[in-house]
Amino acid sequence: MTDDSSAQHRTLLYGRRRGRPLRQHRTSLIEDLLPRLQLDPPADGGPLDPSTLFATPKRDLWFEVGFGGGEHLAEQAASNPDIGFIGCEPFINGVAGLLQHVEARDLTANLRICPDDARPILDALPEASVGRLFVLFADPWPKLRHAERRFVGPANLPRIARVLKDGAELRLATDDPQLCRWMLEHAWRWPELEWLATSAADWRVPPADWVQTRYEQKALEAGRVPVYLRFRRRKR
Repeated sequence: MTDDSSAQHRTLLYGRRRGRPLRQHRTSLIEDLLPRLQLDPPADGGPLDPSTLFATPKRDLWFEVGFGGGEHLAEQAASNPDIGFIGCEPFINGVAGLLQHVEARDLTANLRICPDDARPILDALPEASVGRLFVLFADPWPKLRHAERRFVGPANLPRIARVLKDGAELRLATDDPQLCRWMLEHAWRWPELEWLATSAADWRVPPADWVQTRYEQKALEAGRVPVYLRFRRRKR
């Protein structure tokens, strides 16, 4: 099987690639700003060297899978200029939203964007290279036949555990009870991960540096209760 056909057969983890038509300014950001920040997996299938991604050295590398409208990723990047960030999001409207934050807050120095599937980027990163990884309010894929599309599960937990440094943190959040049970069941049982909860408050109250997104705000307004799950990568 060729690389192209392998990519075509890779389990689809996302739905639409594009929503409503982009306004002119957002289109210009996609055309002009994104190429400066875009990160693609190496064409030859080789590794990615995190030290080459940014013009100045960064003390750590954080990674967000499916950044939605980009509010969380942009705020984290603005608050931590000494950390390098990679965000992956196949939905082009979300990418345009993040680029608006990047432009407004001048975040080009420590943020790189993959407007596609996160898995090839994770596979290209060296082992133990990521200090924190976020999967926040992912698509719950509620139908049983689509369960394998949920990012946090048996297919991707080995990827996550491989790239996380010893002691690094995996942060998960959802307002969907079914997805919460699924993620907790699989991540809690994964031998390389340690659930950090010691009381109910640990999954009911967001972390101290939490950034609320528009999606989370709408969920709260609709009466849905978010759950926050934190795991630590065990020592190798």
